[in-house]
Amino acid sequence: MPVQRIHAAKLFNGEDFLFDQVLTIEHGKIVAIDNDLTQVDKSLHGLVVPGFIDLQVNGGGGVLFNSTPTVEGLATIMQAHAKYGTTAMLPTLITDTIDVMRQAADSIAQAIAENVPGIIGVHFEGPHLSVAKKGAHSAAYIRPISDAEWQVLSRQDLGKVIVTLAPENVLPADIEKMLNIGIHICLGHTNADYATAQKAIDNGASGFTHLFNAMSPWLGREPGVVGAALLNDQTSCGLIVDGQHVDYTSCQLAIKTKPAGKIFLVTDAMPPVGTADTEFAFFDRTVYLADGQLTSTTGELAGSVLDMATAVRNTVKQVNLPLADALKMAARYPADYIKQLPLRGVLAINSQADFVELDEDQHVLSTWINGEQVYSLN
Repeated sequence: MPVQRIHAAKLFNGEDFLFDQVLTIEHGKIVAIDNDLTQVDKSLHGLVVPGFIDLQVNGGGGVLFNSTPTVEGLATIMQAHAKYGTTAMLPTLITDTIDVMRQAADSIAQAIAENVPGIIGVHFEGPHLSVAKKGAHSAAYIRPISDAEWQVLSRQDLGKVIVTLAPENVLPADIEKMLNIGIHICLGHTNADYATAQKAIDNGASGFTHLFNAMSPWLGREPGVVGAALLNDQTSCGLIVDGQHVDYTSCQLAIKTKPAGKIFLVTDAMPPVGTADTEFAFFDRTVYLADGQLTSTTGELAGSVLDMATAVRNTVKQVNLPLADALKMAARYPADYIKQLPLRGVLAINSQADFVELDEDQHVLSTWINGEQVYSLN
């Protein structure tokens, strides 16, 4: 791959806004940043920002990861989300059979080995969840952890791994075991009381999946899982800023409560993202899209049609955060959570050349992964 020099008329490097910066890119990484405009290969006139990192993506481009756990399916999902600025993701497997878990793990490992752009790991959302807070997950597949699941979770070829679990249904020793093999443990789809959630945090749980959704609420006499999420400063929370899953005022409250860097944007995206589809098959049900909301035939919210660029816009326009903060929530903070900072999430020397060009309204003009342009509006 030849050395490239990309001129950014305006650059947000993950911390500061700069002007007329030139990124020198070699072998997919940034090797220099300067303001010498005499020799450039391409000029980007929009705002160049670190590529968005989505840690919860169920599908896109008409594909649900559970239904198509293949490298081709992963590539389609990634391509759909690249149009909206996602340059790295953890494809997310919803609670399913052990056979589907194995197929998903095989496809993730193959995609990483083959350097499929943007696939950097996997998020197992389940199957060790609470039936009471299952949301759209299938109760028939919720189960205790067994040797079969451990064989999947213990693999060392899956990149970055997140597991969402309900701490009332997983032993503290199992949480410690996951931590010791490098898994990032998020609490979600849980009806645990505050004490149980706190014990899980003490044993290594470090995050919360789609804060406020499918978890015991914060009440005056029982703080619940939401209370544990907001009180523990060292933990991180994914937040779906679509106006459907969480009221924008609750988003504001969470961001005000948590330390800077501890809330990151996620989409919880489903197959319609990047398509004109208005329904899709989901296990033994159908999910319908109406008024921007996905609803299962059994009545539950079933993921979202949110994309990362829209999440950034919503964070600025509806949650009233500065653009710099919204961009950090889309890139820097998720990278930090999965211990990928500064390789990803910022634009600096030795970081991946993963970046997005935005117009003044935060719509995507172009997307670049490893220094290669993977999407252009024009």
